[in-house]
Amino acid sequence: MRILPLALMILLVPSLALAHPGHDSGTFLAGAGHPLGGLDHVLAMIAVGLLAAQAGGRTLWALPAAFVGAMLAGGMLGFAGVALPAVEPAILASIIVLGALVALAARLPLTALVPMVALFGLAHGWAHGAEGPAEGLALYALGFALATAALHGAGIALGRTLSGLALRGLGGAAALGGLALTLA
Repeated sequence: MRILPLALMILLVPSLALAHPGHDSGTFLAGAGHPLGGLDHVLAMIAVGLLAAQAGGRTLWALPAAFVGAMLAGGMLGFAGVALPAVEPAILASIIVLGALVALAARLPLTALVPMVALFGLAHGWAHGAEGPAEGLALYALGFALATAALHGAGIALGRTLSGLALRGLGGAAALGGLALTLA
């Protein structure tokens, strides 16, 4: 599996900061850099993929699609200056909750997972949009959407490569990473 080393490299690239300055240009690369530039986003997006892989079936595509779709909507809200309460706590909660679901091998129905993941995607998207450029939003949004989809794909690849305790351990590590970010 050649995807596993790539996925592990993606996990090691981001910084620990929750704020992601430097995304004020409306370019594709600036948009892609936002989710890749913060451990908070990387952990949550990988965890979505892990959870999707663990659950399998329709969940494999429904969770990433719900996250990315809601993230784009949240990005528009953030760009428009619409205030959303508790965005940073929701982003941190997404890491902890999604990681814990993987660690516990929880089997929630798709009807519960999709709205939860969409809500988390909305919060992440709002952060992307609020911290994004004043102009060039389309390219920027395309960048953060595709980078997010790639992170979900990395999580799915890891989730399909690993099984049992290894997969659950990775979920637990994500949840612990989220807890550590609450203290940072």
